[in-house]
Amino acid sequence: MTAPPPVDVALAMLTLVPGAMGGSETYARALTRELAESSDVTVTAYVAAVGAGFSQGVPERVVPGVDGGPSTGSRLTTIFQAFVHRHAIRTSWAEAAVVHFPFTAPIPRPAASTAVVVTLLDVQHLDLPDLFSRAERAYRRRFYDAAARHADVVVTISEFAKSRIVARLAIEPERVVVAPLGVDTTEFEPNLGQRENLLLYPARGWPHKNHARLFQAFSLLRADDPTLRLVLTGGDLEGLGPVPPGVEVRGLVGRDELRQLYRTAGTLVFPSLYEGFGLPPLEAMASGCPVAASRSGAIPEICGDAAVLFDAEDPGSIAAGVREALARSDDLRDRGLARVGSFTWTACASAHEHAYRLASGVRREAGSARR
Repeated sequence: MTAPPPVDVALAMLTLVPGAMGGSETYARALTRELAESSDVTVTAYVAAVGAGFSQGVPERVVPGVDGGPSTGSRLTTIFQAFVHRHAIRTSWAEAAVVHFPFTAPIPRPAASTAVVVTLLDVQHLDLPDLFSRAERAYRRRFYDAAARHADVVVTISEFAKSRIVARLAIEPERVVVAPLGVDTTEFEPNLGQRENLLLYPARGWPHKNHARLFQAFSLLRADDPTLRLVLTGGDLEGLGPVPPGVEVRGLVGRDELRQLYRTAGTLVFPSLYEGFGLPPLEAMASGCPVAASRSGAIPEICGDAAVLFDAEDPGSIAAGVREALARSDDLRDRGLARVGSFTWTACASAHEHAYRLASGVRREAGSARR
């Protein structure tokens, strides 16, 4: 039986701003790398000027007239520029059977004959609306919620995220494809020996990351052990204000420094109130680092029995989880190293290939029905 021809896919990433998008950027970069090796799809990436050189392995086109940038104003400018140049952009996508928007916002919308896939990592703005400004909620209603409802297929990253998308946006479950994120275990070298007396929390300073309760828990832990340290990495941490004694705020760090922290930390503590997935626990596991994490969102689904789970709304529970993780260091290290092998970027890319085939089939059926 002859294999079907590859699906031509335009990977539309005009809202990409390298260095400013956290886990979604890690996801998109890995996706380009894996899809470059695919025999099932042919992919071309489209980026704004600020994203030039981002794609790994697949052909990349910088869209003329679209600059991009990290600020809210730059984001709005990107949308405006893409609208102005929409006809030229759509023409460049003319040969594609599917246009995929890995950063959700469909900028610009493709021609009506082209199948659309959007990635929606979560619906936190609907589940925890008080954590978002009115402007951000309005943006997400327009460019996230509406995009997902009108897409042929929605890709998301966990069964938890799928369940919330289906519930909140009333999207048919069969239109939502789960593609769990992966970890490149060759990037991390597990430390099987001694670790330093420090906790690590790599997370941006966003409200749902729950730094305030972590600080309360850390004060409880320091009362028992005044030598314990807490290292924070990630962007937007300057907004946290003064931090308790023993807390070191490093901000954005390079991958080499982060890998070294994973290798040396006594425990990764991950008290997030909401995650559609959560890569840091898996990266810590790949490094042999014990994990104590929230039981909120998708985190239990991702961590399984390889982490100590706690109530992230209770500082006492966070502290107790950290104590247990430190006491079970060897056991959690071994469980984590076994667990992380289940999450590969190859499997993630394979789920996307399925999503592209599904979307192109949906669009063909719709076209036949109109005829």
